[in-house]
Amino acid sequence: MDTAQISAINAWLIDQGLLGRSEALLLSGFCERCRNAGLPLVQAAIFFDTLHPVNESRGLYWDLAKSPSVSQTEYSRYEAEDNARRWHGSPFHHMLENNLAELHLPLDEANDKRFSILGDLREEGQSDYLALIHHLGNDEVNGEMDNIYSRWSTSTPGGFGEDDIGALHKLAPALALAIKSVSLSQTARALVEVYLGKDAGSRVLRGRIGRGRVESISAVLWFSDMENYTMLSEHIDSNELIPLLNDYSEAVISSVQEAGGDVLKLIGDGALALFRHDDATRAAEAALQAQQRLQTRLESLRDSRLRGGRPHTSIYVALHVGSVFYGNIGSDERLDFTVVGPAVNEVCRISSTCRQVGQSLLVSREFLDLLPASAAVLFRSNGTHSLKGVSGKRELFGY
Repeated sequence: MDTAQISAINAWLIDQGLLGRSEALLLSGFCERCRNAGLPLVQAAIFFDTLHPVNESRGLYWDLAKSPSVSQTEYSRYEAEDNARRWHGSPFHHMLENNLAELHLPLDEANDKRFSILGDLREEGQSDYLALIHHLGNDEVNGEMDNIYSRWSTSTPGGFGEDDIGALHKLAPALALAIKSVSLSQTARALVEVYLGKDAGSRVLRGRIGRGRVESISAVLWFSDMENYTMLSEHIDSNELIPLLNDYSEAVISSVQEAGGDVLKLIGDGALALFRHDDATRAAEAALQAQQRLQTRLESLRDSRLRGGRPHTSIYVALHVGSVFYGNIGSDERLDFTVVGPAVNEVCRISSTCRQVGQSLLVSREFLDLLPASAAVLFRSNGTHSLKGVSGKRELFGY
């Protein structure tokens, strides 16, 4: 591979990185261009951290036999023990322990015994292996991983030549930089969606970050909280309380999102969500579907917790509809993307009334009026109630 070919591939990486191409497309396009320029790659892999609450890192795998597709593996935090075991047996861990940025190992029987991956590659007919660590600066650490790792292999008899390895030294850092750029963008999206919700996160990433920049929207509002949470928190150990909160929050959030809603806030044991649609009836039906999904999950959760001898509870849900202000509120140093307005206060107070009347679901007259007759007929009046901070009494309805 000559200097002009190396420069062309690096220029392509810069362009694709700036365009925000996916990591898979970057790796696939890179390997294909390297082969076209004479670098005899047959396999390549890139590993990097994802800074995600579920998946701690990701691996991308290119194989000539399966080109142009690139397979991806997400390494889950729930499998941390298995991940750690694989990591400690990998060439990359050995490199870090010995302060090596490069490890070049011909795939012969002597080297096969050092790391299991080498024996696997050799059985596939490969002849040479090169591992590289691309260090990130202290201020550029992405999650818990402060490096990007890559490995390259060939089946050419005699392995990589000096020119091949020299070309990878010049090309792989540019690939790592392009992947880092894309990964950071995806990390930002994942984080804002996890902490703000999908819709709010998307708006923030599109530049809706000005303080006081809000819009008036009409939406179906959901507020839910746990039954007897205060009593439970006072009588169970903290090592039981956090799993309890996680289990019931997972039930709420999954139910809302599967039905098309967006959870805006988690407030202790409570959750504030909204449902929007051009057709308000569709939004109301989606919210009701979410509550039905939640009930199914709660039944399963109760049974599993009872079998395990763990504390269990239930969830109160309130549904309302109204106009709210949706956007950034706070100071220049600390903003919150949220909804405010009388309707938000009302849905929270309706949820409190669930506890008073012993109903797992209460809806307002405004919400009920949005439902088709076939759904509305299932509700009955629970009478009129005074809601704290709300003028006048409100008629509420439950199953």
